[in-house]
Amino acid sequence: MSEPPPGLPRQRRGTAPQSRGRYPDFDVLEQAGHWDEVTRRVVLARVREVPPIRFFTAAEARTLRVFCDVVTGQDSEPRVPVLEMVDDKLHAGRLDGFQHAGLPDDRDVWRLAARGLDEQARARGAEHFAAASPEQRTAIVTALHGGDLREGVWADLPAAKAFGVLMRAVLSAFYSHPWAWNEIGFGGPAYPRGYARLGIGLRESWEGDEEVDVDPVRDVDDRDAGR
Repeated sequence: MSEPPPGLPRQRRGTAPQSRGRYPDFDVLEQAGHWDEVTRRVVLARVREVPPIRFFTAAEARTLRVFCDVVTGQDSEPRVPVLEMVDDKLHAGRLDGFQHAGLPDDRDVWRLAARGLDEQARARGAEHFAAASPEQRTAIVTALHGGDLREGVWADLPAAKAFGVLMRAVLSAFYSHPWAWNEIGFGGPAYPRGYARLGIGLRESWEGDEEVDVDPVRDVDDRDAGR
């Protein structure tokens, strides 16, 4: 996993994942007073009322928590509670209303994936996925993403499609959280205040001011190539 871009500042205001971000003086929660009551209650609950793990077993949660950290690049606290948000959705049966042909119910995909990740870790000499080294975890997730896992669980569960199911839930959870909004400078719900400065390069007075302007994809590729 690549390190953060050099010079990425510490978050000085509010909270961002791992306390680092491009908008260090922006805290979207300071704008909560401008949101309608229902929206404010929903968004604040994501920070103040993190749900307990109720769907996954302890062993599944141990493995999947590390998986979520790997794919979101969360290596230290504070972390967006991705697994808790996914668990809450699956526990409540709030599914997306569709699934891949040839794949089981999303809830089963998550459980099977936990088992499959542990199998891959054991094949590499680790007790389970969470006990694997960072390099091993990255290699396993890379193979999962590429559809290159075909043994054990993955003999019957298409890896690349399963990865898509997992990431759909992971990304939905991560980017629905205000801490992620601070990291990317998202101004939060527009209703009822709305936006007025819509021109290219313009921003509202209450929006975040980006301190680091580096293309993240190019930066990671360049630094990986220089190793």
